[in-house]
Amino acid sequence: MAENRKSYGEGCIAAHALDLIGDRWSLLVVRELMLGPKRFGAIKARLPGIATNMLARRLEDLAAGGIVARADAAGASGYALTAQGDAVWPVVRELCRWGAGMAGHDPRLPISPTALMLSMRATIRPAGRFTAGFDMDGESFALTADASGLHIRRADAAVGEMSFAGQPNDMASAIYGPVPLAQVAATGRVRFTGDLARGQGFVDLFRLRRPVPAGEDA
Repeated sequence: MAENRKSYGEGCIAAHALDLIGDRWSLLVVRELMLGPKRFGAIKARLPGIATNMLARRLEDLAAGGIVARADAAGASGYALTAQGDAVWPVVRELCRWGAGMAGHDPRLPISPTALMLSMRATIRPAGRFTAGFDMDGESFALTADASGLHIRRADAAVGEMSFAGQPNDMASAIYGPVPLAQVAATGRVRFTGDLARGQGFVDLFRLRRPVPAGEDA
């Protein structure tokens, strides 16, 4: 670990974890790499509030902690998660679920394509089988929903029995908002291809719900 990194200086294993990923922006950098390698500029484009030198520092810190490594991305040098970095997913998943029930969330603020995909992965209610393609702001994903959850991979184009295309914030509104998919598609903000009834069934798998206290049924 880089010697200039700050530490909580505690033997607590939670404090040790925060020493590795608890600095501002660190967890969001990890988030952006969870669906595959990215170049430096692609990471920065999805974190509009981060300064270039801050991103470079966070990547250096994450690499020193064994969470991120250099990798090929889109035919050029980039960054990817290590096995230890991939193992952070349950932390991100539970933060998504916990944050969904906390007041003050503003859905008008920017959301990256990867962030939306991961939020869907965290909030899906497994049921039936659907395949869907998503195309958002130059990034495409292929999704399969089944009884085990939501499986996501990057793709060259949106492929599946249905496809969604649009900007990430409009897509988030289509997935999580109360308006039926047919009405959303009619506005043109999200372009949908496929059977609308199946599409609505797919969208209905995702709900932002309050956290369930220990001892209560979900």
